[in-house]
Amino acid sequence: MSSPSPASPIAHGLNLAQQEAVNYLHGPCLVLAGAGSGKTRVITHKIGRLIQMGMKPEQIAAITFTNKAAAEMRERAKSLIGKSAKGVLICTFHALGVRMLRQDGAALGLKPQFSILDSDDVTSILKDAGGSTDVATARQWQWTISAWKNQGLNAAQAEAQASGDEERLIARVMGHYEERLAAYQSVDFDDLIGLPLKLLKEHEDVRSKWQASLGHVLVDEYQDTNATQYEVLKLLVGERGRFTAVGDDDQSIYGWRGATLDNLKKLPQDFPTLKVVKLEQNYRSTSAILRAANNVIGPNPKLFPKTLFSELGEGEPVRVVDCDSEEHEAERVVARIQSLRAEGSLLPEGRQYREWKDFCVLYRANHMAKPFEKAFRKANIPYKVSGGQSFFDRAEIKDLCSWMVLLVNNDNNQAFIRSIKTPKRGIGHTTLGALNTFADTYKLSLFESLFSNSLGSVLPAKAVGSLQEFGRYLNDLEYRAKRCVGAEDARIFLTDWLKEIDYEKHLYDGEDSEKVASARWSNVMDFCDWMSQRCGGQIDDTSGATIEKPTKTMLEVVQTIALLSTISEREGDQNVVTLSTLHASKGLEWPHVVLAGVNEGLLPFKLDDDDGQNTDSIALRLQEERRLMYVGITRAQRTLAVDWLRKRKKGRDLIAGVPSRFIAEMALDKATIKEDPREKLKALRAEFAKKSADGLAAAAAAKAAYEGR
Repeated sequence: MSSPSPASPIAHGLNLAQQEAVNYLHGPCLVLAGAGSGKTRVITHKIGRLIQMGMKPEQIAAITFTNKAAAEMRERAKSLIGKSAKGVLICTFHALGVRMLRQDGAALGLKPQFSILDSDDVTSILKDAGGSTDVATARQWQWTISAWKNQGLNAAQAEAQASGDEERLIARVMGHYEERLAAYQSVDFDDLIGLPLKLLKEHEDVRSKWQASLGHVLVDEYQDTNATQYEVLKLLVGERGRFTAVGDDDQSIYGWRGATLDNLKKLPQDFPTLKVVKLEQNYRSTSAILRAANNVIGPNPKLFPKTLFSELGEGEPVRVVDCDSEEHEAERVVARIQSLRAEGSLLPEGRQYREWKDFCVLYRANHMAKPFEKAFRKANIPYKVSGGQSFFDRAEIKDLCSWMVLLVNNDNNQAFIRSIKTPKRGIGHTTLGALNTFADTYKLSLFESLFSNSLGSVLPAKAVGSLQEFGRYLNDLEYRAKRCVGAEDARIFLTDWLKEIDYEKHLYDGEDSEKVASARWSNVMDFCDWMSQRCGGQIDDTSGATIEKPTKTMLEVVQTIALLSTISEREGDQNVVTLSTLHASKGLEWPHVVLAGVNEGLLPFKLDDDDGQNTDSIALRLQEERRLMYVGITRAQRTLAVDWLRKRKKGRDLIAGVPSRFIAEMALDKATIKEDPREKLKALRAEFAKKSADGLAAAAAAKAAYEGR
């Protein structure tokens, strides 16, 4: 195949390995993309190349693992190939599953308007299915059932292979759970992969249709796929195998949620003509940082050996900082950030300013953020905790939003199911299942079905009465919302509504801890304040002044409810230091990174505490922990500091800290690795003061010379 013309935008800015990956179009291709090696660029350029060679955009699918990655890929594809990018299917595995089930789910008994349950919905249904009121128990069932689904097992298969009474119990709960999902015409997130696999496996017409419609499939972060996702990919591409898998075995860190390197091992076996292209040039980090990364990952067995290199220069040495405790570590991180910012102010013009958003602190577990939050607040350093739960993702806020959505769109079946069950009103899954079947038969929404004259033919009078009472209440609520104008009216409306449905009691009844229930109710009050203020009128702002805003009805404000989840996404534009777990940092980068708490027992995590774990299992866990360290190192662009603790907290006790074996594996130059950021900051401040004094002296001399002229 001929290479693109040098003038072609598709070839512009690619190195030789990237060009090789982009130009291989007619067979299976594995692109081993090391950290910072330009994998997204390769994917978007390959999309452009496929279109350039005559493939219709609608025949190309690019599958990612997060909505954020999909959005970024769409933007980059659009900037490269223009309007043609609109036709390309760029989405997550789960979004692809939704599309397949909306189009062809009827073959499995699903109607196109099926509902997708979130994690809290699943927990609630499992509590009901298993006859339990304990959230922790239901969560445990949820994790086990999810793992079974990712292995492609249904309830009957799970029970057949159950290894004890506990697993047999969970398998039976899974059976009741499956019955409820069918009755509610609902699926969970695992079903968005498992059901499409079932479709492709068991329905040849559906499989042929999708294979014919997709000319080329590209998969990002291929190392993160689980066994079910790999089977879906195989059936989508068929024997022709026109796909490009882009991934890095050294960055496979999600084994705990089903991701398996076996999928990389299987590719050459299942597709013997597989072409493997390695991307080893890193465009992110300095040579000093990459050398540490290569040394750390070196002991892991290699499926496809590679070594990253950079042309960005040697850069600053990687520093190792020993700290007395978690609090001492946080103080040293504050000093490091302040010293790097001060140092930046002394650099030549054009390079001097280092913003807060240039800094990131990475750690193994969420609880490790607390000392840094305290230290940053004390030092007036702005920060965000990445990966924290969005306010609008909280179960109690989702409950309220479901009611609101139903007021403006009575036909939203997903919102209907959540609202009618929250709080409970004596309407069980059998009634809802019959209502759903009735609605499906007569092509009605669930809400429309409430007032059908024929509903009494499939449900007893008492059940019909309860359903219609709910419907009448919704109509009344909608009527009141239309006439509710301004902030004061909105507060009254929301307060009355929450009392009428007894939502506060619902929260307290559903929690074992009064403290947790109180916190959830506080979130509800914050939501009500936020909604009220959006209705306008006289509003008290944060300074205490009263301002006048245009008034809106409650119903007008509710119509924007679908946009609420996007509010938290604005965080990315904030000029703040990032605190993040290592897992949440994957795919991101910062100029200056601190790896915190790099101790044995934290990173790697508790390898010696695994009773009953065999040697092979521990070895595999160590390899994944080493990959996690590698991911952390390769987030850094210009400077990297690695902290370890001489003493660390374990529960309520203080134990002696041991530096992680990964620090020794980095094989750093002992003459350059030690750093005391406080001493560096002191020296920089002295230098800054001297320069300021010299400047003032020079100005005074110039003034004296001028006046004595």
